[in-house]
Amino acid sequence: MSRKFTAVITKEEKWYVAHCVELGVVSQGKNIEEAQANLKEAVELYLESFGTEDLPESTGEVVIYPLEVA
Repeated sequence: MSRKFTAVITKEEKWYVAHCVELGVVSQGKNIEEAQANLKEAVELYLESFGTEDLPESTGEVVIYPLEVA
């Protein structure tokens, strides 16, 4: 069964850091594609280890924007 989660990727110095919001799983890569692939693998391993029962899924629309404050 396919499940949907929310992933956020940020650039931190030389690495792209990918974070699965619902599960708290984090991975990284040298580029966005590598970070995505590594996160997918990390989430799959997480699900294999902990199962899929009672896990939250993405609730739909996600809005992320840079916020700057003084």
